[in-house]
Formats: sequence, structure tokens, C-alpha cells
Amino acid sequence: MPPDQTIVRDTPALPPAQIIETGQVQPEQVMAFAETLMGTPYVYASTNPKVGFDCSGFITYVFNHFNIRVPRSSIDFTNVGKPIPVEQAKRGDIILFTGTDSTERFVGHMGLVVANTDTLRFIHSTSGKAMGVTITPLSKYYRSRFVKTIRIFPQNDSQGLL
Repeated sequence: MPPDQTIVRDTPALPPAQIIETGQVQPEQVMAFAETLMGTPYVYASTNPKVGFDCSGFITYVFNHFNIRVPRSSIDFTNVGKPIPVEQAKRGDIILFTGTDSTERFVGHMGLVVANTDTLRFIHSTSGKAMGVTITPLSKYYRSRFVKTIRIFPQNDSQGLL
């Protein structure tokens, strides 16, 4: 090869963040509906409120109620939405965690931010002590599993802090 020529190899880029179309649905509508599901039991791989939910089944059911299409699996939220600092999370933003093994740094659990005042709180379906849909503070345990927060509602970019 002549010295003035360079071989360029294409390196595949990471997929761009997918946008979830929320239309005219407001974060507060979604959160109010999510909170009506408190106490629904935890059932692995279920999206059926009559049976129970796993974490992503809960999220899927809540958003599908408003005809908002979201990924079914928590790991599929890895490249969805707009990443935001946890300190800027607002009601309706999504919080992502590792699974129960925090040494594996991929998404395995998720919830919806309920409030972010003194302590961030989120609603999720857990296989832990509550065994169902509950609101949990971002404790030391969940901080050790924290992956990121994402925003899917553009309205949250302009609303005041929660």
C-alpha cells in the first residue's frame, strides 16, 4: 500500500437513544395511574394486574394504559430516553438499576420516580420484602445498584423541580 493511503475501518456506533412517543400524555397522569396499582403482587414475567407484575411488566402496563409503547424488558431501556443526572429527576422519569447482583453493571430492575425532594422515591414492582408494587426511597442498597435515570416526557425538561 502506498504511504499516502490510509485504511479506514468503520467501527459500529452505539445505537442512538430511542425516543418514546408520549404524545399529549402528561407525567402526572401516568403517575396517578401507577399509584392506583400499589399493592399489586410481584409475579415474574407478568404484565397482568389480575395476576401481578414484575418490574418491567408494571412499567409496560402503566404506559400501555395510555397507548405509549415502551420496551418490555428492563434491559431494553438501556438506550431509551434522555439520560439525566439523578439530582434532576422529576416525577415520571424512569430510574434504572442493576439486577440483584450489583457487580453486573447492566440494567435488571426499574421504577418510576415519584418524588425527588429530600430523598428520591420511586414506584416499582419488587421481589423484595414488599413482594409487589410499592414506593421505595433511594436507599444505600438501591444507590449501590443505580445505573441511571432517563427522561421520556419532554414536559419534564421545562417544569419546575419536584
